[in-house]
Amino acid sequence: MDAYIVDAVRTPRARAKPGKGALSGLHPQELMAQTLKQLPLRTGIDVADVDDVVVGVVSQLEAQGANLARNAVLAAGWPIGIPGFSLNRFCGSGLQSLSLAAMGVASGAQRLVIAGGVEQMSRYGLNADGGGTDGGNVDLRERFFQVPQGISSDLIATLEGFTRQELDAWGLRSQQLAVLAQKEGRFAKSLFPVTNPHTGEVLLTADDSPRADTTAEKLAALAPAFVQLGARAEGPRGETLDELALRAYPRAGVVRHLHTAGTASGIADGAGAVLVASREYLRAHGLKARARVRAVSAVGSDPVLMLTGPALAARKALDAAGLKTRDIDLWEINEAFAAVVLQTARALELDLDRVNVNGGAIALGHPLGATGSILVGTALDELERRGQSLALVTLCTSGGQAVAAVLERQ
Repeated sequence: MDAYIVDAVRTPRARAKPGKGALSGLHPQELMAQTLKQLPLRTGIDVADVDDVVVGVVSQLEAQGANLARNAVLAAGWPIGIPGFSLNRFCGSGLQSLSLAAMGVASGAQRLVIAGGVEQMSRYGLNADGGGTDGGNVDLRERFFQVPQGISSDLIATLEGFTRQELDAWGLRSQQLAVLAQKEGRFAKSLFPVTNPHTGEVLLTADDSPRADTTAEKLAALAPAFVQLGARAEGPRGETLDELALRAYPRAGVVRHLHTAGTASGIADGAGAVLVASREYLRAHGLKARARVRAVSAVGSDPVLMLTGPALAARKALDAAGLKTRDIDLWEINEAFAAVVLQTARALELDLDRVNVNGGAIALGHPLGATGSILVGTALDELERRGQSLALVTLCTSGGQAVAAVLERQ
C-alpha cells in the first residue's frame, strides 16, 4: 500500500471510574479534540489539508454519539470544511480507522487523513448501548448464541488446555513489562498531557493503570471472574451461558473458568490519533514518514468462540504484504484476555519475546474504540527505539471478527 504514517499520538489511559477517573470529567469530544490538536503541533501540517477524520467509537450514544468525529473536529477549533465520521467495529475500531485512512490514501482519492479512536468508559461501560453483540435478535440466537466475551475467553482457555498458572503468568508479565516501559520512558514519545480546557489544569500525564506491586501470589489469590456469569440462565429455553457455549463446543465438556480481574483487560478512558499521508503529500510538504502501512486486513471468525480471529487476520495481512511470521520484529496483540494472546501466539508459532514487549491492555487498560490507534503508536515507538523494521498490530472483536495491520518503519 502507498500510505504513510507521519505521526501517532495518544492520551494517557486512565482507569475508568464514573466521576472519579482522571479523565472522567471531560466530554469525550474534548478528549478526542485535544488528541487531534497535537498532530499539527508535532508535524506542522496545515489542518485545512485534512481530507477526512475517521474515529473509532464503540458505545455510540449520548455524548459519544452524534457523530463524535465531526464534533471533535469542531471542538478542536479546526475549519468547518474538514469532515469526520465515526465507525464501530467493536474493539477493532481504532485500527479499522487506520485501515480506512490507508485505503483512501492508497487509492489516490485522499492525500491526508487522520485515523483515531476514543472511548470514555467512565461514562459508557461494556454494552452501554444496550445491543450486546447481536442486537437482541432471537432468530439469530438460534443459529449463533453469542455468549459474553468472558465466557468465550474461558472457553478458549479450556479448548487450548491453558492452565490458570499460564494465564496468571501472562498477566504478571503484562504488569511487569508495562511498569518497566513507564520507568524507562518508552511511551513518552506518543503521549501528551490531557488538560482541563477551562482551567488549564493538567489532569493526567501517564497511564495510571499499571500496578507495580503485582505478584504471582496476588494473582493466584484472585477469584475467577466469570463463574456467576456462566451460570446465568439467558438461553431461549432456560439454558445457562455456559451451556450455550458448550452447545457449540461440546468437546470442551465443561467451561473451565480461569480468567480473573488480573488476566483480563482493564476498563479505561483514552484516545489516540494517527496521521496518514500519501507519498506525494509528503514530498510536497517536506514531511518524513515514520512508517508505511504495508497491509491491512479484516476477517470474520466463529461468533461463539468469538476471540480467535487475530491469527486469521494476521495471516491475511502477512499474505497481502508478501511476508511470513518470522519477518515480523514486533507483535502487538491486544490483551483482551490472556488466553487471546496465548492462543494467537500458539496458532502462529510466535516467539513470545517479540509479543507485547511493553505490556498490554491487562496492565495498561483497553479504552475500546481507542486501543487500536494507541497500539499503532506503541509499535512505531518501539520499532524506532530498537532500530527494527516491521510490526504487526491485531485485535479481536466482539461477534467473531479481527483486524490487523502490518507497519514498516521508514
